[in-house]
Amino acid sequence: MIQTHILGFPRIGAQRELKFALERHWRGEISADELDATGRTLRRRHWEQQRDAGLSFLTVGDFAFYDQVANHIQLFGCEPARFGFSAAEPALARHFTMARGVAHTLTHTHGDGCGCGAPAASGTPALEMTKWFDTNYHYLVPEFTADTAFALAPQRLLAELAEAQALGLPVKPILLGPLTFLWLGKAKAEGIDRLGLLDQLLPLYVDLLTRLAAAGVQWVQLDEPILGLDLPAAWTQAFERTYQRLAKVDVSVLLATYFSPLQTNLPLACRLPVAGLHVDAVRALDELPAVLDALPLDRELSIGIVDGRNIWRADLDTALAHLRPALERRGGRLWLAPSCSLLHVPLSLANDASLDAELRRWVAGAAEKLAELQLLKRALLKGDDAVAGELSAARTATDEQRHSPRVTNPAVAQRLRQMPAGIDRRISAFARRQRLQRKRLKLPPLPTTTIGSFPQTPAIRAARAAHKRGELPAQAYREAMQHEIAQAVAAQEALGLDVLVHGEAERNDMVEYFAEQLQGYAFSANGWVQSYGSRCVKPPLLFGDVSRPAPMTVEWARHAQSLTQRPMKGMLTGPVTMLQWSFVRDDQPRADTALQLALAVRDEVLDLEAAGIAVIQIDEPALREGLPLRRAQWPDYLAWATRAFRVAASGVRDDTQVHTHMCYAEFNDILPEIAALDADVITIETSRSDMALLQGFGTFRYPNEIGPGVYDIHSPRVPAAAEMVRLLRKAAEVVPADRLWVNPDCGLKTRSWPETMAALREMVQAAQQLRHELARGARAPAETAEA
Repeated sequence: MIQTHILGFPRIGAQRELKFALERHWRGEISADELDATGRTLRRRHWEQQRDAGLSFLTVGDFAFYDQVANHIQLFGCEPARFGFSAAEPALARHFTMARGVAHTLTHTHGDGCGCGAPAASGTPALEMTKWFDTNYHYLVPEFTADTAFALAPQRLLAELAEAQALGLPVKPILLGPLTFLWLGKAKAEGIDRLGLLDQLLPLYVDLLTRLAAAGVQWVQLDEPILGLDLPAAWTQAFERTYQRLAKVDVSVLLATYFSPLQTNLPLACRLPVAGLHVDAVRALDELPAVLDALPLDRELSIGIVDGRNIWRADLDTALAHLRPALERRGGRLWLAPSCSLLHVPLSLANDASLDAELRRWVAGAAEKLAELQLLKRALLKGDDAVAGELSAARTATDEQRHSPRVTNPAVAQRLRQMPAGIDRRISAFARRQRLQRKRLKLPPLPTTTIGSFPQTPAIRAARAAHKRGELPAQAYREAMQHEIAQAVAAQEALGLDVLVHGEAERNDMVEYFAEQLQGYAFSANGWVQSYGSRCVKPPLLFGDVSRPAPMTVEWARHAQSLTQRPMKGMLTGPVTMLQWSFVRDDQPRADTALQLALAVRDEVLDLEAAGIAVIQIDEPALREGLPLRRAQWPDYLAWATRAFRVAASGVRDDTQVHTHMCYAEFNDILPEIAALDADVITIETSRSDMALLQGFGTFRYPNEIGPGVYDIHSPRVPAAAEMVRLLRKAAEVVPADRLWVNPDCGLKTRSWPETMAALREMVQAAQQLRHELARGARAPAETAEA
């Protein structure tokens, strides 16, 4: 028998209904009950899509109001004690508190009796947030302390199960496996062994599986993607005893791995006492024969043959060429699935009017991938003749994409071949550059800046929308954006920031804005995917060779610099992030595409410098995200990724200061490569980890300047200056103060202006206070000698 299923489905809705309902709830415009109703509507709609597509199971447990890992924190009752939750607090309110933090607002006076009335905050920071393996999806990191205890709270999951069962089809709940859940967490105190918590957690999984079986569930999917990592021996050894224990429950477990080859863990995965195994045959197609050899015939095999992370239409002929021998080897029993959850692709692209007819034939969103699964199933069961028309259309589209003249540009290929030696190296070493930059910029110690964007107000969004609809002429739109830029510059000068930004009012998204001005990209109107919480992004489609026809940001940067005597940063997105945050062509090595992007960015950097911009920031928040999950593949990736950045950044003079920004990732294991970027200043997210992420930079003796984020911009709480001073003191313990910058964690486009002004006011005050402390410390020896 052939079964079709999925490992998860997009949750935001066709029109981003979940996003807008969440934001209305957070603003107090709708109640928790109304938000719950939106969730029920979306779940039912998505289950009906799965049913109508002919899937063998409806998938339950993949829906979350913010994040599925946070769902598991609540499911297993390990909400951090630091939040001080009471039993009376609703679970949904607690969920959002963990995600967004909680502030105790007060009126702050900034010394000298200023009485400005700005809101400051104490309270509780949100959970740390980081990337879900090597994707651009973010999850909330579980916290484990000496007091961590687990208690099963399955009410929400069981309620959603009942909703799905009412539709009359078999239901397959999805859970994070116990070992992956513990691995994803972080010990928040010395001596805490995450794996040591397994004996407390495992009985709750047994209890939960027992309850699901009692509710009529036959199959439960347990996701253990850490089987695709290089695990310590203790963790791999824990798998057998864990699944031996779970096998005693009368329910069939489908163990799911994805994102990476199993490699040395393949024999382990195939011998675990589970009823079925799912493997990623997109990322690890070469392993499929070994899996077929090792997996006992009494186990079900689920092959992830449709790409769950990219939007290109499946090559069905190639898929069938691998599936047919697998089906024969398995005695006619096989499960077909996407490689991973479809959370990472848009809901549908079939009728997207922004894509021309040719491009629409090349792409597939989640809904179209469900149809591909069914087409593969019919071809396997009934033969190619039964689906000849559909296979022919798919074959034509695949061939068309491979051979389209839109995909290749001979001039781009020639430029890559003719790149001179040393194109990826600055003229001088950092020490000389630093002297020249300090002479040119004349900044105080602990210079303050922001990461780039300022709030995208309703007025900005309305003007952009009107311009796109043709209702606001280009000159009027330009004037409206220049007005917004002037306001942002004036606000920064009033706050006393040292290095300013223009605020990016004209930009819709840090990748899409640039992609719209580069050749080789296309754009969907509604191709939204969730990044975290209510934050959605619309990755552009990188389908062909990349080049830059004209300057992209110079006009805006030149205008902003004309409004102030202080240094104005030129703001660019780096080549690796442009690559990672797009749906990228799969017909050439990603290293080649990254280099094409690097040359385009390099052209923009040089034009900004020629326009008089002394500080240029090239953001690479996705550099760590792109790191392969297997360490053996790291050197190759890091070599081409860091070279791409250097190609983009290295054409400038010594006295032009190059910044880069990275956020929400673990950097400590690639610090030599980050140093090899040779950016003059790097800014990173560190506030949610309480500066823990900075420790490695100090131990490594990171050679250049660094700006550790001192407050979390993803939370609405406004931290007081004292909180930021404490973080800066911690930073100064590991990085010399003369190499420290002061900045938020990330850009400010999602915040409101009152929050932004209040937080930056506190940040500037914190920098000034620490400058005074450092100045007093520097004077102390002389004062003592005089006495």
